[in-house]
Amino acid sequence: MVGVLALLVSACGGDEGGGEAEGSDLRVAVVTDLGGLNDRGFNALANEGLQRAEDDLGVEGRVFISRAANDYVPNLTRAARDGYDLVIGNGFLMGDALATVAGQFPDTNFAIIDFPWAALKGAPMNARGLVFAEQEAGYLAGVAAATVGEGSSVSAVGGQDVPAVVAFLAGYEAGATATDPDVRVVEAYSQDFVDQAKCKEIALNQISRGSDVVFAAAGGCGLGALQAAKEQSVWGIGVDADQGYLGTHILTSATKKVDVAVFETVQDVIDGTFEGGGDTLFDVASGGVGFGEVSSDAPDRDALIDELESVADDIAAGDIDIPRE
Repeated sequence: MVGVLALLVSACGGDEGGGEAEGSDLRVAVVTDLGGLNDRGFNALANEGLQRAEDDLGVEGRVFISRAANDYVPNLTRAARDGYDLVIGNGFLMGDALATVAGQFPDTNFAIIDFPWAALKGAPMNARGLVFAEQEAGYLAGVAAATVGEGSSVSAVGGQDVPAVVAFLAGYEAGATATDPDVRVVEAYSQDFVDQAKCKEIALNQISRGSDVVFAAAGGCGLGALQAAKEQSVWGIGVDADQGYLGTHILTSATKKVDVAVFETVQDVIDGTFEGGGDTLFDVASGGVGFGEVSSDAPDRDALIDELESVADDIAAGDIDIPRE
């Protein structure tokens, strides 16, 4: 009898911190941008943030996949109608769609990554912008590129020329030329975030013209540019996620912590501190953007890491003025 009672007590939980995590009644939806979860960067990071919120905060989460632009409104609407307390739109391209749906569901909290609240049509007070200082991460990528580049040219492949991508490339050019005033920065846009062949073709053309470092800021499409860099034995620089897992040809990555933005926004809702009608900025100073792991094959790797850390400190201190376009 004593043994049975002991087992019952143990099964019912003898851990003082046990039970469901705070926020277990909260339901959170993430609506992806084009490219889905296989982009190994932007959308994948949003999903990682949601999964972390499920694991650490006990929320119920769901991802709605957008395969085309006309999926934005239906996905956002479905999430709101299904009773999700927080609906996060992942990407600039769904700004108008989110503004429309947020206006139709005033009791639902909305957030959108890469779209400032002031630019949302109708200024919905139940929505918040989650924006990043991409130019700062791009600048660090440019410093890295110009430091290791052995030729006279480095390059960048952008996806669609939305503000976030334009900012990445503007920062990249600024960082490269500040490091080496003689370096030539070649840039082109694929106008696509999905088709890897488009970005690969652009990168191959840049490499044939002398680029020995290729920065890819193009979502899933950019994986093609990084593959071109590998095939042609030049450096590649990833974006959003730390893409060093692609191989040692990845010099570093311009990191943009979409996962952190998702997680912290969920936490704000749980804490009761979420407020529509404004933006949250993720920059170098807050740890929201930065640079990823430096390749083990990088020449003078330790010196390069020291330089990037020093430049990051200067950026955080506001000592470097970096353009967004």
